[in-house]
Amino acid sequence: MRTGSEPATARSALRMRLWLTLWGLAWAIFGTVAFALVGRPGWAAACGVLWVVITVDLTFVLRHLRQGPHYQPGRDIPPYRPPEHRHP
Repeated sequence: MRTGSEPATARSALRMRLWLTLWGLAWAIFGTVAFALVGRPGWAAACGVLWVVITVDLTFVLRHLRQGPHYQPGRDIPPYRPPEHRHP
């Protein structure tokens, strides 16, 4: 049911973001090493920069996950109730 308040009551999919970040981290590390071994320093540097960005994002995701249900509700926390509209 759409209530129109989804941006105010939205919940983040941090667990999915964690797995996607780990997948991107693996590819960034692989790309950095592979391009460095074949002698492409520009591409290796680009993958290295991406590696740093992904690592920073990973730290934020882990921080939010550790802060508890306020940022990542578990299955035992019910969804938000839709706001009640009162007409004058």
